[in-house]
Amino acid sequence: MTKKVAILGSSGGNLYNLGGKDPASLLGEMVRQIKGAGMELTAIQFIGAEASMDTAKPDTKAALWTWNGEEPKVVFRGTLEEVNREAVLEDERIAGLIDEDKVDGLILASCDPKGANRAALKAAADKKLAATGTGGTSMALAQSMGLNVVAVSGTTGTTNRTRAIANVFALAKFWKLSYRPAMNGGVTAGDAGEQGSLLSRISVRGILMASLPGFIAMALTLILSKVPGLEYFEKIFNIMIDALPVIVATVAAKQVSGMGDVAIVAGVVTGILSVKGGLIGGIIGGIIAGILVQFLLLKCLKLNFPATTANIVAGGVAGLAAGLLIYLFIAPLAEAVGNGIRYVIDWAFSIHPVLCGGLAGLLIWPAIMGGMYHAAILPIILLEMEKTGNSFLGAIDMVGLVMVSAGIMAANILAPRRQDDRALAIPGLFINMAFRTFVEAAYPFMFSNKVVMAGAILSAGVGGVAVGYFNVRGTAYVPSIVAPTLSNNVLGFAFCMFLSAFCAFCITAAANRFTKSKGE
Repeated sequence: MTKKVAILGSSGGNLYNLGGKDPASLLGEMVRQIKGAGMELTAIQFIGAEASMDTAKPDTKAALWTWNGEEPKVVFRGTLEEVNREAVLEDERIAGLIDEDKVDGLILASCDPKGANRAALKAAADKKLAATGTGGTSMALAQSMGLNVVAVSGTTGTTNRTRAIANVFALAKFWKLSYRPAMNGGVTAGDAGEQGSLLSRISVRGILMASLPGFIAMALTLILSKVPGLEYFEKIFNIMIDALPVIVATVAAKQVSGMGDVAIVAGVVTGILSVKGGLIGGIIGGIIAGILVQFLLLKCLKLNFPATTANIVAGGVAGLAAGLLIYLFIAPLAEAVGNGIRYVIDWAFSIHPVLCGGLAGLLIWPAIMGGMYHAAILPIILLEMEKTGNSFLGAIDMVGLVMVSAGIMAANILAPRRQDDRALAIPGLFINMAFRTFVEAAYPFMFSNKVVMAGAILSAGVGGVAVGYFNVRGTAYVPSIVAPTLSNNVLGFAFCMFLSAFCAFCITAAANRFTKSKGE
C-alpha cells in the first residue's frame, strides 16, 4: 500500500535563514521528493512568518500553508498570533486524519509540539507513526511525547533540497521502500532510474552555454586593458582566465548533481584545484564533483548521518576529492589536449589563412543546421577564448552566421517577396543583431528558397575568406555593434561583418525580386 505522509512545521528560527523564508520552495522540494519516493502527501500545515521565529512577535506578518491535493497553497494571511489560531484548527483536522489511519508518517520542520502541532503530534504518538525532521528543540519535545522519530537533524549547513532528501530517505528506509532523489524537477525511483537521470544530466554543451557569460566578461576585461590609461586591466584579464575553470566546474557540479547550493560549493572547491587543467580540467572536475555530491549524500544518509553532516560531507569532501584528482593526475593531460586543439587551429590557419577561413565559412551553416555547432564548434570557440579572449571560429560565427542572417533579414524588410515577410523579418533582425541569439530567424527564408539558402552559404564563405585575409579573431556572443571592439582587428572585423551581410542582402533581394516577378 502507498504510504501517506503529512508535513507539519514552520519557517523556524535558524531554518528561516536556510530556506524557511521561502515556504514555496521548501514545501515544493518536499512534495517533489515525496512523489519521487512513490509516497502520497495527505496534508500540510506550515506557518511561514516574515521573520525568524527567534525574533518574531505576535504582530509579525505570517501565512498558513496547507495542501489542496495538488500543490501547497496559502489559505490564510495575518499576524503571527492570528495565523497560529488558524493553524490550531488545521492541527485538529490533521489529528483527525491520523486517528482515521489516513496518515502513516510525518515530516517535521521546526514544529511546535506544545502549540500549533500539539494535537497532531499527540495523535501520531498514540498511533506510533514514523516521523523525521529538523529542529533540535522541537524534535526533542516531539520525542518526549512518545513519537516514533526515525531520524533527526539540525538545519545548519543544509538546503531545502538536502533536507527534503534526508527526510524522505529516512522514511523510505524505515518502510523499506526503493527511493532515489528527484533532481531538477524530475522523479526517479530505483537504482536504474537514478543512473539514467544522472547520465542524462552530463552535457558539455549545457555546461558551456551556461558558462558563456563568464567568457564574455573575460573578453571585456581584455578590451578594457587596451584602452589608454587602463593597462592595469591586463592583470584582471589574467585573473579572469584563471577563473574560467572555476566557473565551468561550478556549473558542471550543479547541473550534474542537481543538488543546488551544496553542489555549487563542491564545484568552486574543485574549480580552484582545476585551474592548471584549464577549461577541460574544470569541466571534468565539475562533472566528477557533481557525481560525488549525490553519491556521498546518499551514502551518508544510508549510514544514518544527520542531514547537516551529510550535507557538509557531500559538498566539502566531494569538491576536495574531485579537485585533488584533477590537480594531481588529470590537469597536465587536460591542458595538453586544450593546447593541442588550439595548436591544430593555428597550424591550419598558418598554412593558408584565406583557404582556412573560406572553408570554415562555407561549413558554418551546414554545421549549425546539422546539429554540430553546439557539439563541436562552441567548445572549440571557448577553448580558443580561454587563452586570448577571442577566437578564429568566434569571428567565423559572427561573420558567417550572425551577419549573414542579418543580411537576409534586411533584404526581406527592404525588398520582401511578400508583405508578410517584412513583419516576420523585423523582430528577427532586431533580436539577432542586439542579442546574437536568433540566427535561426533566417531559416524560413532559407528553407523556402534554394537561392537564398545557397546565398547564405556563399556569403558565409566570402566572409570567412575576409576573416582569413585580415587574420581576424573575435567573438559572436555579444551585440553586433560591440563585436569589432572585442577583436584583434577592429576595422578588419567590421569590414568582414559588413561584407558577408552585404552579400547575403544582395543575393536575397535578387532572389525575392525574381520569385516575385515570376509569380506575377
